[in-house]
Amino acid sequence: MKDFRGTGVAMVTPFKADKSIDFNALEILTEHLIAGGVDYLVVQGTTGESATLTHSEKQDVLSAVVAKNAGRLPIVWGHGGNNTQALIDGFNDFDLTGVDAVLAASPYYNKPTQAGIIAHYNAYADASPKPVILYNVPGRTSSNMLAETTLSLAEHSNIIAVKEASGNLDSVGQIIKNKTPKFLVLSGDDPLIIPHMALGGDGIISVIANAFPREFSSIAKSCFTGDYNEARKTHYLLVDLIYLLFAEGNPGGVKAACHILGLMENELRLPLVPVSKELIVKLENQIDLIQKSA
Repeated sequence: MKDFRGTGVAMVTPFKADKSIDFNALEILTEHLIAGGVDYLVVQGTTGESATLTHSEKQDVLSAVVAKNAGRLPIVWGHGGNNTQALIDGFNDFDLTGVDAVLAASPYYNKPTQAGIIAHYNAYADASPKPVILYNVPGRTSSNMLAETTLSLAEHSNIIAVKEASGNLDSVGQIIKNKTPKFLVLSGDDPLIIPHMALGGDGIISVIANAFPREFSSIAKSCFTGDYNEARKTHYLLVDLIYLLFAEGNPGGVKAACHILGLMENELRLPLVPVSKELIVKLENQIDLIQKSA
């Protein structure tokens, strides 16, 4: 089984002005991340605007990243939703060659009970041909996975990790304290990587790493070696930009940042729209400061 400790990147999906997928920019981004020293790639999570991609586009994006990666880094594929049986059936509809694990957000909108979340993930993991990473993101799903729920699911042989984006460090601490050694706890919040790892966490699936992979991934590396002074130094270099990236929603902010850096066009699919001109100016100023300081 591949190692998902360290820094994973929730990759954006670049679009052209006509809203078609920009596969050239996708290859550029993939190489940018690999060269930047991240530990693995996450394709078609929420940051990848997966909700607006067709079935064939999802396969094409996944296949393009797998081909460009050429086995250099582990790849995680986002495959979540609120129809359990449809997700299970969907495993047969995609070619997952080159995929090492799947990331599944807790069901949204339905607002299942904790028992429903457990039943959903157990059925999903039973059917999944790849190891499963849970994803707790109540800000998007409107239902929170309690620590007890995550720990119950961690007993499943095909569930290997959780991406925790609740922002609740008490819950994160309870999971880390009581989990088995093989189960990984990954942060889903860029600003919380240091406290998360100080509690014993295993890394992060990051948004800002699309733009600054080398700088951000160095934080986890510093934490692993116990050099929290160096980790804090880099955190404070990036933290103002992190908050700006989310000021008008994700992935609008990080796509604008990637455009400023020359990686792709600043295009999103409806219902998402580009961030305001005022925010772009703030992003430009902050990116300039980081580049001068790095």
